[in-house]
Amino acid sequence: MNYVILLTDAHETPATALLDFMHGAGISTLVEVLRQAQPAHTSAAHGSKDEIGTPDQPLAVLYEVAAGASPEELYAAVRHAAGVWPGVPLVACRNPVGNQARRGQRIFDGTTLKRLGFRTVADDPTQLPALLRKLEERGTTGDLILPAAIVETDIEPDALVLLPERLKPSALRGAFELVASLHFANDQKSAAHTALAGFAALVPADRWTIYLTAETSGGEALSLEPLAVRGLTESERAIPETDWRRALMGDALAMSGAESQAAREAVTSVETALRIENGRRVIAVPMVNGERLLAVLEAVREGQAALAFKKSEVELINALTVPVASALANSVRIAEAEKLSQTDDLTKLHNARYLRHYLLNEVKRARRYHSSVTALFLDLDDFKRINDEHGHLVGSHVLMEMAMIILSSVRDTDVVARYGGDEFVIVLPETDLEMAAVVAERVRVKIANHAFTGGRRLRLTLTASFGVANFPHHAQSPQQLIAAADSAMYEAKAARKNCVRFAPAHHADKSGAGSQGSGVKRQFLETSDSGVQTPD
Repeated sequence: MNYVILLTDAHETPATALLDFMHGAGISTLVEVLRQAQPAHTSAAHGSKDEIGTPDQPLAVLYEVAAGASPEELYAAVRHAAGVWPGVPLVACRNPVGNQARRGQRIFDGTTLKRLGFRTVADDPTQLPALLRKLEERGTTGDLILPAAIVETDIEPDALVLLPERLKPSALRGAFELVASLHFANDQKSAAHTALAGFAALVPADRWTIYLTAETSGGEALSLEPLAVRGLTESERAIPETDWRRALMGDALAMSGAESQAAREAVTSVETALRIENGRRVIAVPMVNGERLLAVLEAVREGQAALAFKKSEVELINALTVPVASALANSVRIAEAEKLSQTDDLTKLHNARYLRHYLLNEVKRARRYHSSVTALFLDLDDFKRINDEHGHLVGSHVLMEMAMIILSSVRDTDVVARYGGDEFVIVLPETDLEMAAVVAERVRVKIANHAFTGGRRLRLTLTASFGVANFPHHAQSPQQLIAAADSAMYEAKAARKNCVRFAPAHHADKSGAGSQGSGVKRQFLETSDSGVQTPD
């Protein structure tokens, strides 16, 4: 008697309901865990191959397609089956309960599953006995062959196996150009504009729009917010330039409710919607990434001569929304990761990595336009005492309060970074030494007069020592600028703390070419009663 293989993912529980059904139907079943090292016959759910007396070659390989399954997961199953059981048909088994489990999850249709490499599709376990009988009658001579493009290239399978068959060379080239160009998009908006340019070149339409989905305040319904727009419909082009609505065209087509009924239908059903609305032919395709309905793509044709979207066009649009949705999701993740990599976890100020990048650009700009940039390096005095007496949680809260004080004392155009531990750096673009001295003193006094709570209603006092350095007066590079301000800060520590010190002039400034005209001497100046060096 023939047997079948049930292929399951390593991180998921085997489909027990499907196993029970197969057992009840009298179909011998072995379980193979995807990506496991052992051959299939070494792990069986209903006995080993020898115990159930099955032949070497299984009748079929079953794979349960769960709700929210990604193309990568399905592709991995196809590759595994083709490698372990060449010539054995792969059957996709839908989970009728799981497919409705969570709104917004992608559900692959039978055509797409077959293009991925599945021989046939069972929408319900009760269909399996008949399907398996047909396979047995036909024999298992049909090879499970992957599309040649997958075998011969390293390009992501999403962009290949989902494309409709018999594409014209120009359309195929355009599809690959669209997918390839997405890799160069560095943010979500540029990814959306790139995608719309590619769609417009492949399928004619008067207007293309990508709407981002967002949960409403109640957390139940999804709202649509336009992300990018390309083109205008006939009626939109007819709006006079003086009409206020003209300002809402293009990228600013952001009026609430501007989306079509088809777009809203695509959100609700998570399926492609084709409608005729007010003389317009509209197609709306949900863009799903993982388990999230990320966006909706909408295309509109308007006018008496507007043609319906052909089946081949719908298939092409459906296929290309997969890599576009992936690019939109990746651009958000990249932006968030970039932001996190340049942000201090505790204070939410910029960190040293961001500071280095920012200073490099500021020094380049100052050198080009013969302007200046000043850095204030401050270190808290005796901060270790706070940690020793009250604990590190209080110390951490004090640092957060310190960030608030510094930010409230500088301009919006100034940059504040936590350099490390209890050290902070303030960068003042377009600021000479005289103005920098005013800013440093203002921050110093505000810190000294503040009662820090530590998050526990305490009244702690702290002071800080400041070092000031300026490009080009004290340094000729970002590294020299920070080093000079740091050295000046240590001079303040060595003096009596709670004061401001200036760095000595850079050796290249002997002629006074880099002078700020502020009257600040190149040597250290005397300290006033307030704690800041005062220029003559």
